[in-house]
Amino acid sequence: MTYTPAEVKALTPVRSAVELRPQKPDIRDVFLCHAWDDRRGAATELHDLLEAEGVSVWFSEKDIVLGQPFMREIDKGLARSRTGLVLVTPALLRRIERGGVSDKELSELLARDLLLPVVHETTYGELRDISPLLASRNGLDTADDSMAVIATKIAELVAVEDDQLDANYGRVGR
Repeated sequence: MTYTPAEVKALTPVRSAVELRPQKPDIRDVFLCHAWDDRRGAATELHDLLEAEGVSVWFSEKDIVLGQPFMREIDKGLARSRTGLVLVTPALLRRIERGGVSDKELSELLARDLLLPVVHETTYGELRDISPLLASRNGLDTADDSMAVIATKIAELVAVEDDQLDANYGRVGR
């Protein structure tokens, strides 16, 4: 796996925050913030790829059971996640503009400074028009890497092991 110098610079603060989060029982590696419209498409694809890489993902489609209070379960998921992924798609941009659930999740993740955008089928320019704060975060883009490669990079990012990856994840731009 190779990382560009810009990715290393962008991902190092997230990695540091992940390492500092206390380990608790039932904590997830990532909280996957996504638009409702993407739940059966790109969000499920990313979720499945991350889980195949060994990443534990809080994902509303599997973690909110019928009969449970939706917003309270999301609140618990946010509290029990070491970091957050924001799957930025055209559908998410529309949801953020309207102030829906995704907007509330995004606000919490921005407040904790624990998020990584994954831009898919849109651009940082379009994101900047809707959310300058989120667009100011460097992240990963499916225009540059496949969803599978992105999932592998995220898995390496959130892996907290006794023998840590070196300062540049050991693989910058070969």
